[in-house]
Parts: sequence; C-alpha cells; structure tokens
Amino acid sequence: MIVIGIDPHKSSHTATAVDPATNTDLGSIRIDATRTGYTTLIRWAKAWPTRTWAVENAYGLGHHLAQWLVNLGELVLDVPATATARVRQLSRGGRRKNDRIDAAAAACVAAAQGDARPVDPEGPTDILALLDERRTNLSHTRTRLNNQLHALLRQLFAGGAPTSLTATSATALLRGFRARSEVDRTRVGLCRDLIADIRRLDLQLAANEKQMTHTLDEHGTRLRDIDGIGPVTAACLIGRTGRANRFPSAAAYANYNGSAPVQIASADIDRHRLSRYGDRQLNSALYTVAMVQIRMPDSAGRAYYNKKIAENKSPRAATRCLKRHLSDHIWRIMLADEKRSYRERKREPVRGA
Repeated sequence: MIVIGIDPHKSSHTATAVDPATNTDLGSIRIDATRTGYTTLIRWAKAWPTRTWAVENAYGLGHHLAQWLVNLGELVLDVPATATARVRQLSRGGRRKNDRIDAAAAACVAAAQGDARPVDPEGPTDILALLDERRTNLSHTRTRLNNQLHALLRQLFAGGAPTSLTATSATALLRGFRARSEVDRTRVGLCRDLIADIRRLDLQLAANEKQMTHTLDEHGTRLRDIDGIGPVTAACLIGRTGRANRFPSAAAYANYNGSAPVQIASADIDRHRLSRYGDRQLNSALYTVAMVQIRMPDSAGRAYYNKKIAENKSPRAATRCLKRHLSDHIWRIMLADEKRSYRERKREPVRGA
C-alpha cells in the first residue's frame, strides 16, 4: 500500500508518493488545479495500483480534489495542516518547507494513522450546511432592511412604527399617510421599496425552511424528536457540526460548540466559568433549545434543570449544565444517525443484487 500525499493550493496541487514502510519518497508531481490536471494526476498514480490518498486540509483548499477522488472510488484521508506541520518540523527541521515536503508530511501522518480521518462523499449534511449559511445571510439582510424601514417610518410618523414590524403592518401604516412635502414623498417611495424587498426575503426564508425540512426528511435524523428543535435548529446543528464521528467523544464535541465549562484556575477544581470558545452559532442553537425546554414544565430538560437547582446551583449554572447535557445527547443522536445511514448504504448493493 502506497500513500500519496497532497499539498493543495488555490491554483496548483503537489502530490508525493511515499512508501509507508520506509518513508521513502517514490516520486512527486505538480499539477494545475483543473480537471485536466486531475486527469494527469490519476494517470501518474496508476503506477501504484494499491494506493491511499492523504489530502492536507481536505475540507478547505483540498476540498474539490478530495471529493473528485472520492467520486472515483479512491480511498481519501483528510490530514489537518497542524499535523503535517508537526511531522515536517520533527523530521526536516522548522526552517525547511516546500510543497513536496508538505505533501510527504501529509502522507506520513496518514501512514502513521495519527490525526487522519476518511473523507466521506458529500450528502445531506453538506446540503444542510449550505442552507443554514444561506438562511443566516438572508436573516441578516432582512434585519438590516427592517432597521432601515424603522428609521424612515420614525421620520414619517410621530413615535415611529411598532417594534414587531412586518411587511403587512408597514403597508397598512403607509396606506393612510399623505405626504406633505417632496422629502416625505421620497421617504414613502423608499419605504415601499424596502417593504417589497422584505416580502421577497420572507418568501426566500420560507422556501429555505421548506428545503431544510425536505432534506431532514431524507436524512432521517431524530433530532426533531427533541423538545425545542425544529427544522431550522436541526439544520443548524447538523450543518455546523458536520460529521459527528469526527469528534472522538462527547466531551470533544462540547469543547467544539463551547458548552464545556472552563475551569477558573487549576487550584479551584469546583469553580468553572462560561466558555467563550467554540462555534458561537452552534452554541446559540444549544442555548435556544435549553431555554425552550426550561419553559416546558413536562420536558426532560426542565426536569434536569430542576435537579441542578435542587443541588444548590444558580439558575445560570443550571442552564449551563443543561446545555452541556443537551450537547452530549445531540452528539449521541447524530452519531447513531450516521451509523444507521452507513449501514443502509452498505446494504444497498445487496438489495440491488
């Protein structure tokens, strides 16, 4: 088995073949980041029929090449850039660095089975990540336009518009207004343009949620069975988490989403503070789920919250404990969903036979 390490760049990729038994450099090639370059790379790699690909940062600069190789049926491993940096520094020295050495370092990490992990083909998880990012952008744009509409209405009406402003209520507010100057007529025209933009964004947000629901149905996740998790929150949790199996434990996932408390000092074993690390949008989704469950008297989250309050924890500390508890529970569900989906994919060829 030969390991081919890939050092990807925006316009070019460097591949180095390494014998894992002896760490011997068997050859290297540099290609352009194009389909023609990919074909040249495969033709070069056919010299080693039994091979494994180790792509540095396969979910970043190496994403397109890694997915192209996976679709061809190749075995592809993702190697973090930090891991290749450690190998390069230990084996070659900190000052020596070029693309060929980086590619060989990626191959060495994959051969040693250190931090490398298999690259999976894109699927519903990636779709949900795209939809979640799109929804975030649409929501930010709608909020900005809504604030502009509020500012204009404040100049047209004494006291401005109500806080819970919608396109329908803004239209009704303008219906009985008579502009007394050219400036006011301009403001009214801008308000109507903003209302039209907000209506369009509302339709796009509704279509986005519908597409999320459809993708979640195909994904078959059980996250929506948890109180407080709807289609939008489930899409955020799955999309921003990615593959749950990339986290070795529930504690690693809690550290990633920022729900794991941070010890205040090494001497204060029982004192912890709120973590400011991790994915903040993922942390916000967990907080929303926790608050919804706390407000539901019969939910499991409320029972857990009451248990922590009975242990003389403050409401804030009890909420943080519930967030960590939900993080562990959600990670286990996503991991079980991935294992079930993997078993189903393995059974598909048998059914076709």
